[in-house]
Amino acid sequence: MNNYERLEGMVAATFTPMDENGDVNLSIIEKYADWIASTPIKGVFVCGTTGEFSSLTIDERKLILEKWVASAGKRFKVIAHVGSNCQRSAMELACHAEKAGADAIASIAPSFFKPGTVDELIDFFAPVCRSASGLPFYYYNMPSITGVNLPVDRFLVEGKKKIPNLVGTKFTHNNLMEMGACIDLEQHKFEVLHGFDEILIAGLSMGAVAGVGSTYNYIPNVYHAIFESMKQNDVETARAWQMKSIRTVEVIIKYGGGVRGGKAIMKLIGIDCGSCRLPIKPFSIEEYDKLKGDLDAINFFDF
Repeated sequence: MNNYERLEGMVAATFTPMDENGDVNLSIIEKYADWIASTPIKGVFVCGTTGEFSSLTIDERKLILEKWVASAGKRFKVIAHVGSNCQRSAMELACHAEKAGADAIASIAPSFFKPGTVDELIDFFAPVCRSASGLPFYYYNMPSITGVNLPVDRFLVEGKKKIPNLVGTKFTHNNLMEMGACIDLEQHKFEVLHGFDEILIAGLSMGAVAGVGSTYNYIPNVYHAIFESMKQNDVETARAWQMKSIRTVEVIIKYGGGVRGGKAIMKLIGIDCGSCRLPIKPFSIEEYDKLKGDLDAINFFDF
């Protein structure tokens, strides 16, 4: 934590490359990292929702993180998502993340046996964060997936008392009132990483200065333009770029959402991350052709 720097700008939520057998394909990550480094992206969020963490073994998650840290080569930050329904698995992953050289850790709330209060959520995370006490920790708030919808502002204030390395939240929720409350805490003490790509402009208008997103992977210039336009208070330009993001998200929703559709787009731009693991079904050749047609229709490849 001594050399900790607050995040700004784009953090890409990375896809986990798979081969034709559904095994993790580590060999793609070096090329993937070179692509990230060639863009304005400032960091990667590894083995999160986009990275299919819940479909990976603990050993696979460790290997993926190690490859990302090695491939990043300090060109961008690496945030390790260590979340698990099993607290001890999360502790093991957190300990490994610090040893592997990650720049920070994050964790989603347990979603099978759910914490019913803020105190229960804090008690779940405290040992996890002690397992990587030298790394900053972000609470990954995503109630649409976890079903855990506790007040994040209270979690940040109360959690800091038991979790010294708690620095903020990855806020993947459209409750902008709550997001604003988190940003405004104690003179902007906590980082709030905006997590909804298609409404980034709204998050930035509330005071967020960083975002984590899956679509950042393949249209980074769109989001960079949004960040830069908002810095200049040029809302009209930012809105025009945000509409390109919205049109892209509308397309991927037609193909099963951000993970399935996003992996297909990665293949189209030259970084073949393969298919998703079941129960997310693989793309057919016909779907690839239709997807490319839909992307052409919105001038995606000119973004």
